[in-house]
Amino acid sequence: MFEAVDPLLLSMLAVYSVILVAAIMLGGKLPTLITMTHTRTQLVMSFVSGLMLGIAVFHLLPHAIYTIANQQAVEIATRWTMFGLLAMFLLLRVFHFHHHDMSDDAHESQCVEHAHDNNDHSVGNKTKSVSWMGIALGLTIHTMIDGVALAASMQADLALLSDYNALTVLVGLGVFLAILLHKPLDALTISSLMNNSGASKTKRCLVMFAFAVICPLSALAALWGISFVSVGHELYLGAALAFSAGVFLCISLSDLLPEVHFHSHDRLKMTIVLLLGVGLALLLVSVEPPHRHSLGSIELNHNQEGGH
Repeated sequence: MFEAVDPLLLSMLAVYSVILVAAIMLGGKLPTLITMTHTRTQLVMSFVSGLMLGIAVFHLLPHAIYTIANQQAVEIATRWTMFGLLAMFLLLRVFHFHHHDMSDDAHESQCVEHAHDNNDHSVGNKTKSVSWMGIALGLTIHTMIDGVALAASMQADLALLSDYNALTVLVGLGVFLAILLHKPLDALTISSLMNNSGASKTKRCLVMFAFAVICPLSALAALWGISFVSVGHELYLGAALAFSAGVFLCISLSDLLPEVHFHSHDRLKMTIVLLLGVGLALLLVSVEPPHRHSLGSIELNHNQEGGH
């Protein structure tokens, strides 16, 4: 079934998968390992948001444009980016899954109309009333999209290489790091909600493991799918990259914008770590192997039979 996928991509995905599963399982246990205060959580979120923002703008969107073999590549890429942003926005609206601050001193961030409510137990009471299964479902869909983003990035990085060198093995590294740093926060959300609902430790571990393997499995399926449908038709891969850029933009801004409007504390710290995240994204792009950055220069498979 996976004979069309480059062995290098499968090898790197295996490495990424092991690291991702370990990080997500660890993320579910964060409260027992470290006290995740509101400030610490917000600093982590700001850094990860900056990284995701940078990866979307510096990596995913440009590569989408370079990949699409069409004179209207820019227009196509921007439309798919908007589609990805709106799709993730609607998912957030339906499932309300993207809240990571479960610390005891956290401000109420679920509803902006209650943003200034200083009841110490507001978040604890709120999370108890939220169905962890609904949150988990929303995060699972989000994680499946992340898997597609990782697969598309790895495939595009390999296809756009101008030559092979030691850095070739780092295909998809930027997207992988963004997912790696973000997934433990998602795992923390699910684990905290399950704990508040009275779920047993065994049940939490099983759910965490199931959640952890979703992204690798989605990436594996997407790699095969891209290799299968993209022979001679780079539009699919470019659309996947652009869509992923929109998703990353939506996720990063959904974390950043509430802080701009409702948190006056630690502004300098959060601004600095945000800029560090963007800087890391730019650094990752600068150390990438040389790419062929011209429209229509991509070959998705070495055994491609030619023709668009």
